Amino acid sequence: MNIEIKPLTPELIGDFLHYFDEVGFSNNLDWSGCYCYFHHFPGSIEEWLNRTKEENRADSKKSVLSGVTNGFLAYEDGNPIGWINTDLKENYVKVPYEEEINPSKEGKVASIVCILIAPLHRRKGIAKQLLKNVLVKLKENGIKIVEAYPRLGDLSDAHHYHGPLSLYQSEGFLIVKKFKDMVVVQKEL
Repeated sequence: MNIEIKPLTPELIGDFLHYFDEVGFSNNLDWSGCYCYFHHFPGSIEEWLNRTKEENRADSKKSVLSGVTNGFLAYEDGNPIGWINTDLKENYVKVPYEEEINPSKEGKVASIVCILIAPLHRRKGIAKQLLKNVLVKLKENGIKIVEAYPRLGDLSDAHHYHGPLSLYQSEGFLIVKKFKDMVVVQKEL
């Protein structure tokens, strides 16, 4: 399988929207309206739950075109099949765990808030390829620490949208904070 990974740019807005319109949640229509905008949304959870798919799509599109939403798309034969939302932690309006865990460490902290692989392409190593590529790119951009927020338990693929713990551990992430239903993992680059 030949996978190409591209950083999200305004020029790829059509691929990004197509991925969320048609591909990423094709087996979970209840979640198809997020457009990976939740972590950039300035309102409350209640306000989020009352938003429409069209509102999220429009705001996510603006966010991508203005450079606010960052991440990487994975492609097979020119078609988007995977997505990872990553940026400096400080650039998100909200992340699953906001407290600084290693405040004495030098350098910027990047967060990974979403990994979504197309249903027909799951369990084929694409998330791992995507994560490996992202770690290289973040290091090249001077990031010192990468943080992610995998959920715990026997969950559906949809509920592992932060990425499964096993994926992060396979790439050397360490658990730095544990909660009942999630952990915070970090990796020094």
